[in-house]
Amino acid sequence: MSKEDGAKMKERRDFFRIDDEVSLFYKKIDETKISEPHQISDNILSSCSLSTALEMVAQDSALLLHRLEKSQPDVAEYLRLLDSKIDLISQAVTMQGGQFNECDTRNVNMSATGMAFNCEIELKQNDYLEIKMLLISSMAVIVTYCRVVYCNKGQSNDSQYPYFVGVDFVNMKEEDREMLIKYVVKKQLQQIRDKKPS
Repeated sequence: MSKEDGAKMKERRDFFRIDDEVSLFYKKIDETKISEPHQISDNILSSCSLSTALEMVAQDSALLLHRLEKSQPDVAEYLRLLDSKIDLISQAVTMQGGQFNECDTRNVNMSATGMAFNCEIELKQNDYLEIKMLLISSMAVIVTYCRVVYCNKGQSNDSQYPYFVGVDFVNMKEEDREMLIKYVVKKQLQQIRDKKPS
Protein backbone atom coordinates (compact mmCIF):
# COMPACT_ATOMS: atom_id res chain seq x y z
CA MET A 1 0.00 0.00 0.00
CA SER A 2 1.36 3.43 -0.93
CA LYS A 3 1.71 6.25 1.61
CA GLU A 4 -1.06 8.10 -0.20
CA ASP A 5 -3.46 5.10 0.07
CA GLY A 6 -2.58 4.73 3.76
CA ALA A 7 -3.26 8.42 4.37
CA LYS A 8 -6.64 8.14 2.63
CA MET A 9 -7.60 5.11 4.74
CA LYS A 10 -6.59 6.93 7.94
CA GLU A 11 -8.60 9.97 6.85
CA ARG A 12 -11.69 7.79 6.28
CA ARG A 13 -11.27 6.16 9.71
CA ASP A 14 -10.82 9.55 11.38
CA PHE A 15 -13.88 10.91 9.60
CA PHE A 16 -16.06 8.35 11.33
CA ARG A 17 -14.61 8.84 14.81
CA ILE A 18 -16.29 10.96 17.45
CA ASP A 19 -15.53 12.23 20.92
CA ASP A 20 -18.46 11.49 23.19
CA GLU A 21 -19.51 10.92 26.77
CA VAL A 22 -20.80 7.46 27.66
CA SER A 23 -21.49 5.39 30.76
CA LEU A 24 -19.01 2.55 30.59
CA PHE A 25 -18.39 -0.73 32.41
CA TYR A 26 -15.65 -3.15 31.44
CA LYS A 27 -14.06 -6.27 32.86
CA LYS A 28 -11.18 -8.48 31.79
CA ILE A 29 -12.21 -11.85 30.42
CA ASP A 30 -10.48 -14.98 29.22
CA GLU A 31 -9.83 -15.19 25.47
CA THR A 32 -11.84 -18.43 25.27
CA LYS A 33 -15.07 -16.48 25.98
CA ILE A 34 -14.64 -14.56 22.71
CA SER A 35 -15.75 -17.61 20.73
CA GLU A 36 -19.07 -17.67 22.64
CA PRO A 37 -20.95 -14.65 21.24
CA HIS A 38 -24.38 -15.97 22.25
CA GLN A 39 -23.40 -15.79 25.91
CA ILE A 40 -23.37 -12.00 25.63
CA SER A 41 -27.05 -11.72 24.80
CA ASP A 42 -27.98 -14.36 27.37
CA ASN A 43 -26.20 -12.53 30.18
CA ILE A 44 -27.58 -9.07 29.53
CA LEU A 45 -30.80 -9.68 27.71
CA SER A 46 -32.57 -7.01 29.77
CA SER A 47 -30.47 -4.05 28.65
CA CYS A 48 -28.85 -4.85 25.34
CA SER A 49 -31.70 -6.58 23.57
CA LEU A 50 -34.30 -4.10 24.80
CA SER A 51 -32.56 -0.98 23.48
CA THR A 52 -31.50 -2.58 20.22
CA ALA A 53 -34.94 -4.10 19.57
CA LEU A 54 -36.74 -0.82 20.32
CA GLU A 55 -34.44 1.06 17.95
CA MET A 56 -35.16 -1.44 15.14
CA VAL A 57 -38.93 -1.29 15.74
CA ALA A 58 -38.81 2.52 15.72
CA GLN A 59 -37.09 2.49 12.33
CA ASP A 60 -39.66 0.06 10.91
CA SER A 61 -42.62 2.04 12.23
CA ALA A 62 -41.42 5.50 11.15
CA LEU A 63 -42.53 5.06 7.52
CA LEU A 64 -45.95 3.72 8.53
CA LEU A 65 -46.44 6.59 10.95
CA HIS A 66 -45.54 9.09 8.22
CA ARG A 67 -48.20 7.59 5.92
CA LEU A 68 -50.77 7.53 8.70
CA GLU A 69 -50.09 11.18 9.49
CA LYS A 70 -51.54 12.24 6.13
CA SER A 71 -54.79 10.31 6.42
CA GLN A 72 -55.36 10.25 10.22
CA PRO A 73 -53.29 12.93 12.00
CA ASP A 74 -55.00 12.42 15.38
CA VAL A 75 -54.20 8.69 15.40
CA ALA A 76 -50.62 9.43 14.34
CA GLU A 77 -50.22 11.93 17.19
CA TYR A 78 -51.63 9.41 19.68
CA LEU A 79 -49.16 6.76 18.48
CA ARG A 80 -46.30 9.26 18.86
CA LEU A 81 -47.33 9.82 22.48
CA LEU A 82 -47.38 6.05 23.08
CA ASP A 83 -43.92 5.82 21.51
CA SER A 84 -42.66 8.50 23.91
CA LYS A 85 -44.08 6.54 26.85
CA ILE A 86 -42.29 3.40 25.70
CA ASP A 87 -39.02 5.35 25.38
CA LEU A 88 -39.37 6.66 28.93
CA ILE A 89 -40.05 3.16 30.30
CA SER A 90 -37.06 1.79 28.39
CA GLN A 91 -34.82 4.51 29.85
CA ALA A 92 -36.11 3.80 33.37
CA VAL A 93 -35.49 0.05 32.99
CA THR A 94 -31.96 0.70 31.72
CA MET A 95 -31.07 3.13 34.49
CA GLN A 96 -32.70 1.13 37.31
CA GLY A 97 -30.85 -2.00 36.24
CA GLY A 98 -28.07 -0.72 38.50
CA GLN A 99 -25.42 -1.07 35.81
CA PHE A 100 -25.05 2.61 34.96
CA ASN A 101 -24.81 5.73 37.07
CA GLU A 102 -23.21 9.16 36.85
CA CYS A 103 -19.97 7.93 38.42
CA ASP A 104 -19.33 5.63 35.44
CA THR A 105 -19.58 8.42 32.86
CA ARG A 106 -16.38 9.13 30.98
CA ASN A 107 -15.16 10.71 27.77
CA VAL A 108 -14.33 8.34 24.91
CA ASN A 109 -13.12 8.52 21.34
CA MET A 110 -15.26 6.08 19.40
CA SER A 111 -15.92 4.59 15.98
CA ALA A 112 -17.95 1.63 14.77
CA THR A 113 -14.86 -0.60 15.05
CA GLY A 114 -13.31 0.43 18.36
CA MET A 115 -12.83 3.05 21.02
CA ALA A 116 -10.29 4.69 23.31
CA PHE A 117 -10.92 5.73 26.92
CA ASN A 118 -9.23 6.52 30.21
CA CYS A 119 -9.14 3.59 32.62
CA GLU A 120 -8.26 2.78 36.21
CA ILE A 121 -5.92 -0.17 35.70
CA GLU A 122 -3.02 -0.96 33.42
CA LEU A 123 -4.02 -3.41 30.69
CA LYS A 124 -1.79 -5.38 28.35
CA GLN A 125 -1.88 -5.51 24.58
CA ASN A 126 -4.12 -8.41 23.45
CA ASP A 127 -6.00 -8.53 26.76
CA TYR A 128 -9.70 -9.17 26.18
CA LEU A 129 -12.52 -7.20 27.78
CA GLU A 130 -16.27 -7.33 27.95
CA ILE A 131 -17.64 -3.81 27.57
CA LYS A 132 -21.10 -2.51 28.44
CA MET A 133 -21.75 1.06 27.35
CA LEU A 134 -24.73 3.35 27.54
CA LEU A 135 -24.81 5.94 24.76
CA ILE A 136 -26.22 8.69 26.93
CA SER A 137 -27.71 10.96 24.27
CA SER A 138 -29.73 8.12 22.71
CA MET A 139 -30.12 5.90 25.83
CA ALA A 140 -28.98 2.89 23.78
CA VAL A 141 -27.00 0.11 25.47
CA ILE A 142 -24.35 -1.87 23.61
CA VAL A 143 -22.51 -4.88 25.00
CA THR A 144 -19.58 -6.41 23.18
CA TYR A 145 -16.18 -8.02 23.56
CA CYS A 146 -13.03 -6.18 22.59
CA ARG A 147 -9.27 -6.66 22.31
CA VAL A 148 -6.79 -4.20 23.80
CA VAL A 149 -4.64 -2.62 21.09
CA TYR A 150 -2.61 -0.36 23.38
CA CYS A 151 -2.53 0.92 26.95
CA ASN A 152 -0.41 3.95 27.83
CA LYS A 153 0.16 6.07 30.89
CA GLY A 154 -2.27 9.00 30.61
CA GLN A 155 -0.87 12.45 29.83
CA SER A 156 -2.96 14.16 32.49
CA ASN A 157 -2.38 13.72 36.22
CA ASP A 158 -5.76 12.05 36.68
CA SER A 159 -5.45 9.82 39.74
CA GLN A 160 -8.81 8.12 39.08
CA TYR A 161 -8.02 7.17 35.45
CA PRO A 162 -4.21 7.11 35.09
CA TYR A 163 -4.16 4.97 31.91
CA PHE A 164 -5.41 5.51 28.36
CA VAL A 165 -6.49 2.36 26.50
CA GLY A 166 -7.48 1.70 22.89
CA VAL A 167 -9.60 -1.33 21.96
CA ASP A 168 -11.00 -2.99 18.84
CA PHE A 169 -14.50 -4.46 19.08
CA VAL A 170 -14.68 -8.25 18.63
CA ASN A 171 -17.76 -10.33 17.75
CA MET A 172 -20.12 -7.36 18.02
CA LYS A 173 -23.67 -8.30 17.08
CA GLU A 174 -24.62 -6.98 13.64
CA GLU A 175 -27.65 -5.13 15.02
CA ASP A 176 -25.48 -3.35 17.58
CA ARG A 177 -22.86 -2.47 14.95
CA GLU A 178 -25.53 -0.96 12.68
CA MET A 179 -26.94 1.02 15.59
CA LEU A 180 -23.44 2.23 16.53
CA ILE A 181 -22.64 3.27 12.94
CA LYS A 182 -25.86 5.31 12.75
CA TYR A 183 -25.15 6.83 16.15
CA VAL A 184 -21.57 7.82 15.24
CA VAL A 185 -22.60 9.36 11.89
CA LYS A 186 -25.51 11.26 13.47
CA LYS A 187 -23.33 12.52 16.33
CA GLN A 188 -20.57 13.57 13.96
CA LEU A 189 -22.97 15.54 11.75
CA GLN A 190 -24.30 17.24 14.88
CA GLN A 191 -20.76 18.12 16.02
CA ILE A 192 -19.93 19.52 12.57
CA ARG A 193 -23.08 21.67 12.65
CA ASP A 194 -22.24 22.90 16.15
CA LYS A 195 -18.77 24.02 14.99
CA LYS A 196 -20.12 26.06 12.07
CA PRO A 197 -20.35 29.79 12.81
CA SER A 198 -23.98 30.91 13.09
